[in-house]
Amino acid sequence: MFVRIATRRRRIVPWVTIATAVVALGAFLVLLAVPAEERARMLARWGTIPAEMFRGDGAGWQAVVLARPQTLLTSIVMHADWLHLIGNVVFLLIFGLAAERALGSRRFLVLFLVCGLVANLAAAWSMDEVRAPIIGASGAVSGIVGAYLVLFPGARLGVVLPLGAFLQFVRMPAWALIGFWVLLQVGFSVVGPELGAVAWIAHLVGFAVGVVLAVLWRPALARRARHT
Repeated sequence: MFVRIATRRRRIVPWVTIATAVVALGAFLVLLAVPAEERARMLARWGTIPAEMFRGDGAGWQAVVLARPQTLLTSIVMHADWLHLIGNVVFLLIFGLAAERALGSRRFLVLFLVCGLVANLAAAWSMDEVRAPIIGASGAVSGIVGAYLVLFPGARLGVVLPLGAFLQFVRMPAWALIGFWVLLQVGFSVVGPELGAVAWIAHLVGFAVGVVLAVLWRPALARRARHT
């Protein structure tokens, strides 16, 4: 379990991070409140279905409509179960609060949406014959993790390690923990289906997009810092 260690603070209320967590929780509670059959229909309607995204039917605007590109975004706030939801929300809060204060809410919102969209698109492309919906904020949250690494390269994070009968709190460089997480995603993407129905490639693509966006924004952030 990660525990965020205070880095630098800015006078920006991280409303995007908080609102995103609330919307994801609300969407999940709505799914819990409906019967199983209706829940499956809602996931199929609002989730990204690879086989439909790349079905190749129609031409021009008709093909776009049939592909349902809007689901690349709506699928971000849909989650399969409590474990799926809590995992994404915890990482969102750990890394998102600091990242939003550093980037500002507008850039952070762009980061979240672009990383989620591109990650879901990459996952759908890699599984273009699958009819099960891709859902979850994992790709978007992975992008936030990537941006955090660029924004706070010297940050230290805490991790609670089980050592025998005791739990030990250890501080480690953020790059080491995030690097280990990236290696896990690479390994999981290779093993693939043996570890369950998870779009591992979405994590890697989202992370990469987050790194790129943060690097591109860094000069503007430096100029803003000099004028505050």
